[in-house]
Amino acid sequence: MNGRATAPPPGPPGAARAARPPIARRLTLRARMALLTAAAVALAVAACATAGWLLTRNQLYQELDRRLAATSGGPPGPGHDRPFRGPGIARQIEDALAACAQAPAPSANPPPGPYEMTQAVGADGRRCTLPGAGALEVTAEDAEVARGERGHAYHDGTGVTAAGATRHVRILTRPFRAVDGTTAAVSYAIPLDEVEGPLDNLALLLTAVTALGVLVSAAAGLMIARAALRPVDELTGAVEHIARTEDLGTRIPEEGTDEIARLSRSFNSMTTALAASREHQRQLIADAGHELRTPLTSLRTNIDLLLRAEATGRDLPPAARHNLMVSVKAQMLELSSLVGDLLELARPAEAQPVRETVPLHDVVARAVDRARLRGPGLTVEAAAEPWYVLGDPASLERAVVNLLDNAVKFSPPGATVAVRLAGAELTVRDRGPGIPAADLPHVFERFWRSPSARSLPGSGLGLSIVARVVAESGGRVGLEPAPGGGTLARVRLPGTPAPPD
Repeated sequence: MNGRATAPPPGPPGAARAARPPIARRLTLRARMALLTAAAVALAVAACATAGWLLTRNQLYQELDRRLAATSGGPPGPGHDRPFRGPGIARQIEDALAACAQAPAPSANPPPGPYEMTQAVGADGRRCTLPGAGALEVTAEDAEVARGERGHAYHDGTGVTAAGATRHVRILTRPFRAVDGTTAAVSYAIPLDEVEGPLDNLALLLTAVTALGVLVSAAAGLMIARAALRPVDELTGAVEHIARTEDLGTRIPEEGTDEIARLSRSFNSMTTALAASREHQRQLIADAGHELRTPLTSLRTNIDLLLRAEATGRDLPPAARHNLMVSVKAQMLELSSLVGDLLELARPAEAQPVRETVPLHDVVARAVDRARLRGPGLTVEAAAEPWYVLGDPASLERAVVNLLDNAVKFSPPGATVAVRLAGAELTVRDRGPGIPAADLPHVFERFWRSPSARSLPGSGLGLSIVARVVAESGGRVGLEPAPGGGTLARVRLPGTPAPPD
């Protein structure tokens, strides 16, 4: 160990920044709402403050311009080329144009008060100062007024008093015509101190108001966000409670009609559906375990008898051994059928098989052949007209076989099972004991078996599969007492008598 720190391995530029989320994502929703509220209010206050400052500045400048116009003899306009009211001012302007001194000079007889910042501008654009009146900045607009190309000109500039002090001034330049007809211009100025001082004070005040508005808006935004997000906090707490305890019975208050209330109702509906799905799953597992227990127990008993006989060296009589093997085979068949039914019912709705055009009359014919094999002592009469439906061929055949199996199972020996397919309706009628009216609402429930049928083989899933397959194909199924005894099953499936193109 040499005690020196090991430098981290070099990485691509910006890798450290990319590993961390942006600041906005690290902030809570409440903080983001408060920040956005403060930013919006700050922009609004800043915009209002700027607009107020500009309007005030414009008003103050307009007042300066009115004072300049009044000082120079009235509003500028055509015919106002000798607008002076003070005695001797016009003569001083003509003398200044004749001498055209560039720098201000002291004088024992300076112009009166309103004209202390006044100068003449020659047609060539040169300034001509008045004795004791200071000097002003000359711009291109002033030269254009002196040449007669403009009526007048307002602008800000710099002036030097007769005492040599430099001042920021507001200047009005208007035309002047000498007695000899020479065109020129005269510039009048007022110091901007009385405008700039109040504007600076107003800017400081508006800046302070803007900062105070930002602070107040941030506090208000935080309070508003806290109040507005209280339902979200409740929803978050409920979700965290459900995630921690898996208690799907937790409900969220659904007060109001806003988006939070809609989200709460949707969440409650989702938890209700999840709770129902969990209950159905639990019931399915419990019922499946109960149904599997009987054949598995019978299988284990029969196999134990066979193993015990082999272990003791006592061979079973051939007839007893044959009966045991037949029972084992029957229980295996029952297990296979039960597992197949469970797999069919466990298939999620979104995993439906591809639907295609199926000749239902051919499906009925194959199911009738299988029913005749399973009920050799019965007569199965079948009449099927062509009918084409949209669905899964294997599922439809399984559903029709289940209907016929029920009819065969409950029919007495020598009875007749009638199968008819006419148009969109398939009917299966048996001559069995029938179904009590109190049991009819339950016949399509999973694992439900009437008390009179619990001693017969079966799992109670056959009619549930029929109902599911028929519903997936857009049809409906029902059982009803048949005239003269027995049960009549009706299945209606939409389709056409001829295969579609």
